[in-house]
Amino acid sequence: MAEEKKGFFRRLVSGLTKTRQNIVSGLDSLFHGFSSIDEDFYEELEEILIMGDLGVKATYAILDDLREKVKEQHIKEPADCKQLLIDSIKAQMQIGETAYEFENRKSVVLVIGVNGVGKTTTIGKLAGKLRSDGKKVVIAAADTFRAAAGDQLKEWADRANAEFIGGQEGSDPAAVVYDAVAAAKARKADVLLCDTAGRLHNKKNLMEELRKMNKIIDREFPDAYRETLVVLDATTGQNALAQAKEFNEVADITGVILTKMDGTAKGGIAVAIQAELGIPVKYIGVGETIDDLQKFNSDTFVNALFDEKGENEVC
Repeated sequence: MAEEKKGFFRRLVSGLTKTRQNIVSGLDSLFHGFSSIDEDFYEELEEILIMGDLGVKATYAILDDLREKVKEQHIKEPADCKQLLIDSIKAQMQIGETAYEFENRKSVVLVIGVNGVGKTTTIGKLAGKLRSDGKKVVIAAADTFRAAAGDQLKEWADRANAEFIGGQEGSDPAAVVYDAVAAAKARKADVLLCDTAGRLHNKKNLMEELRKMNKIIDREFPDAYRETLVVLDATTGQNALAQAKEFNEVADITGVILTKMDGTAKGGIAVAIQAELGIPVKYIGVGETIDDLQKFNSDTFVNALFDEKGENEVC
């Protein structure tokens, strides 16, 4: 297990290379290029963070925190700000102690996201992780809108050795959820993972679809712990943030899964999402295998971003 975590840390360090070049190289020249901490220093830092996709809200919060600490600790040298900045970014991304409560309870997890973000693959990986922890998992293919979504999910379910409940293409997604809830209860499953359609261009339909699903779950499985995760493609940067905002308008989003963190220059979006929406990033993906999806840990993420030695830390 420790080896797997170390391997993930190395892949994360590697995957964040472009983001690091985008943010950290600018920071290094800032810390070593300025002789004093003045307004010009803070303005330059603000620009680097915003250009690194950390978003306006997170950037201002980080800068306010940094100014306060610099004043409190009477810091004069710009280079001495680096660790304070790292700590401040970490503080922006703490996810809370109950973030993974659904893993320990009888739960229903709705997973939403637009086509192309890796939603189906992510559900498969999540099922695989839960199965390896000894959990009984049922997967519901309630994205009946997209051709072949069910077939793809069935492959992942077979690979993860999870129960699969599907419907015909174009059938009512709520009916699939109804069948899946019945199956989950009958088989005493620990977690029911529901793949749902992510048609943001038709929000009214999506909202109605989710409302029907939630109504069925509330009625048929009232004791289930509820989780709604949105899958976002990290390579789209600010577009991912915009999607999260839109989904949050139609569903009670409890967490974010960021995919394709390997090879994106926009990894700073992980900080922005948390600051802008108050929704924690719960998982990140840095590749194609099941082990490439891991729980999010702010210390690990920021250490990997700055390439600080933190291989003992785990996601």
